[in-house]
Amino acid sequence: MKKKLTKYFYWGILLLLGILFVAKFAGGRILRFYVESGVGDCQKIPILCMTPREVIDTPQINEEYIKELLPHSFPTFTISLPKGFNVIQSTIKKVYFKKAHRRPYAGPVIYLLHRKQDFFINLFPQVDKQGVKDDYDFIKRTMFANLKEINNLTDAFFVIMKSIFIPDLKSHTNVKMIQFSMPDRRGFINYNLTNKESYYDCNVIDSAGDFYKIYIKDKDSDLDLYKLFAIISTFNPSR
Repeated sequence: MKKKLTKYFYWGILLLLGILFVAKFAGGRILRFYVESGVGDCQKIPILCMTPREVIDTPQINEEYIKELLPHSFPTFTISLPKGFNVIQSTIKKVYFKKAHRRPYAGPVIYLLHRKQDFFINLFPQVDKQGVKDDYDFIKRTMFANLKEINNLTDAFFVIMKSIFIPDLKSHTNVKMIQFSMPDRRGFINYNLTNKESYYDCNVIDSAGDFYKIYIKDKDSDLDLYKLFAIISTFNPSR
């Protein structure tokens, strides 16, 4: 019995040392493997290894262009949008972005989403322990998440959120990720401009802490980045 206890003791020590070794030296690699297995790698989804590289502070707003936009009112917010787009207010679902071509709206489409202050923080309260104090911090951690830099469960969580949160932008070869700030709102824009069509994914937090997502499939590439800023400047919560 003594020999058996000694044997189990040593095996237990070896197992514990193995777990500690994996946690210290191989934890990140194992987590990356699991995320790649479930979500995809950087070759399949390059944006998982991309982060915002440009900061645009207080972009100039084209007031004349705003006059060309059509006002839209929804239960919780208002916004002015360009003509010729199907406008859909919806919820965050990866499927409607990835399979938008299967829906009736095959042409130019704008998807809109509005959530009140601290929506994501209340949905995932555990991130507070990781220094994520508000929805802007949550979106920032999501946009700066990098599959190659997963070292712990929090890193893995935000990479997975990024894979869900960023809609279909077609080929990621030309995708740009930027961070911007305006007097009463700030956020992140991911976009892909091509000669035939363009895609914009805008994630905005206003001064009250409300979150807005604007996803635009511009089939004719009529928009540009500064027209987009003009559109972003028009949304306001309903009073």
